[in-house]
Amino acid sequence: MAIRRLDPVLIDQIAAGEVIERPAAAVKELVENALDAGASRISVEIEGGGRRLIRITDDGAGMSAADLDLAVERHATSKLPAGDLMAIRTLGFRGEALPSIASVSRLEILTRQAGGQSGASIRVEGGIKQPVKPAAMAKGTRIEVRDLFFATPARLKFLKGDRAEGQAVAQVVKRLAMANPQARFAFTGEGAANFEYTASGDDAGGRLLRLGQVLGAEFRDNAVAVEAAREGLAISGFAGLPTFHRATSQEQYLFVNGRPVRDKLLVGAVRAAYADYLPGDRHPLLALFLDIHPAEVDVNVHPAKTEVRFRDAGLVRGVLISALKQALEQGAQRASSTIGERTLAAFAAEPMLPRRFSPGYAPQRPVNGDWRHSWAAPQPGFSDAPQAAFDASGLPMADPRAHLSDASPDLLAMPLGAARAQLHDSYIMAQTGDGIVFVDQHAAHERLVYERLKRQRAENTIARQLLLIPEVIELDPADAARLAEAAPQLESLGLALEAFGPGAVAVREVPSAIENGDIRGLVQDIADNIAEWGGPLALERAADHVLATFACHHSVRAGRRMKPEEMNALLREMERTPGSGQCNHGRPTYVELKLADIERLFGRR
Repeated sequence: MAIRRLDPVLIDQIAAGEVIERPAAAVKELVENALDAGASRISVEIEGGGRRLIRITDDGAGMSAADLDLAVERHATSKLPAGDLMAIRTLGFRGEALPSIASVSRLEILTRQAGGQSGASIRVEGGIKQPVKPAAMAKGTRIEVRDLFFATPARLKFLKGDRAEGQAVAQVVKRLAMANPQARFAFTGEGAANFEYTASGDDAGGRLLRLGQVLGAEFRDNAVAVEAAREGLAISGFAGLPTFHRATSQEQYLFVNGRPVRDKLLVGAVRAAYADYLPGDRHPLLALFLDIHPAEVDVNVHPAKTEVRFRDAGLVRGVLISALKQALEQGAQRASSTIGERTLAAFAAEPMLPRRFSPGYAPQRPVNGDWRHSWAAPQPGFSDAPQAAFDASGLPMADPRAHLSDASPDLLAMPLGAARAQLHDSYIMAQTGDGIVFVDQHAAHERLVYERLKRQRAENTIARQLLLIPEVIELDPADAARLAEAAPQLESLGLALEAFGPGAVAVREVPSAIENGDIRGLVQDIADNIAEWGGPLALERAADHVLATFACHHSVRAGRRMKPEEMNALLREMERTPGSGQCNHGRPTYVELKLADIERLFGRR
């Protein structure tokens, strides 16, 4: 079959299949164009999930009539003035979005430059362009996309319902709003909640305000600032406390030079940074912004520009992990505010009250002043013995006696307050200046021991045990090769091994702490981690796991009676120790209730 040139409209439709696979992709491209034009106010309206109508209005620089005529031509752009693909400083640059959208929809653009005498408009239907005409228009640009994919009906079959498509569009607008707090964003559409975000500053405070608008006040109240810079790479943003987590990674927002991306390298670095704080099935919330010289990152990997490739991936991963760990060490002494809210919700959801305190119960007034007929009179079966355990549900209860201690004003002023009692020989109750704190003594001490062991590992070499007979472990040949390559780093952390033929390694020395442990399982875990993350980071993860297990078995156990000075010493060490807000398994080590929360429980608020 002879080779022929494709029809220009068919070329645009093919490009549309790469760039515009759903309404959300069209909105992303058009909003990015508005941002590149310097818009400070952007409005997005959709109908039918974006299939029937997409209308985007901005107050950006606008276009002249001549520029408007070129804007709908393939590979026409104003964003590469020097033609250098290694110096891309704008969100859009390929010159494909408008002609691609126009080839599969009915497109109309109205625009006016600042200072222009009048505006201009153009219509493109199914790739067929109409002449540019004068139009009445305020400064900026308005783009209307109607009947998306009417020219390629087969693609309509792959779209989801209006609600799902509308939510996808809203999510795209939210991501771009997070990266551009200096602009006002408004969204109106069917199937998704409408919103409007007022403009804020582009400094750290303004960015946190915008993140609070998008992600909610809970994120704003439970986030720590992240800030780092090294070798031309700057990282900023906010990361959620370890106890503020979700079941999926969908609420991890990563931006490179203002561009929202989903990058495996960055997601893996986030998981590695939180690995010391979260169980494997939970994921943190965060919004991080990476700024790097355009020559050091390739944003042209994917037509939709959602993927990037870094020239020095190791530098990016290292700086990101270091920045997150430093931020968490400084802020993870506190537990998230949602812990207290869940505690209050638990009280409200399942009240365990006797009948006379139950909702709807009408207390009887004393008859002729006789207290025995009042609501305060003891009920049948009620005992006022000093140590009796009162249980309204009939379930067995632990010993409720509290072991009390005095509180000094100096201790009350501390973040975790003064220990007042030990309940059920497992929980410490402390009083603060404006509330109370309940501490899980085993979970808290477990974290403290773990952090102490990590410091000792950093300050000294890990003690090693020579195996009398080297243990030969058979592995996948690729895993064995990775382990052999990482042998020098592994040996520095106490694990000495060498290649033992194809698909096997021989372990000669192990850290003393695991000499009687599952060496085979440890080596396989390290091989798996190296395959996923690479390098010595995997061994550090495995070593941390060993130390965490050791700490769990060498901590204050539940059921041990503690003296007041021991309880206060535990609280003070928690205040000094990074990450003490959660144990090694990701559970909170303490719950805090403010006086206002307690007053709500008793109906005083």
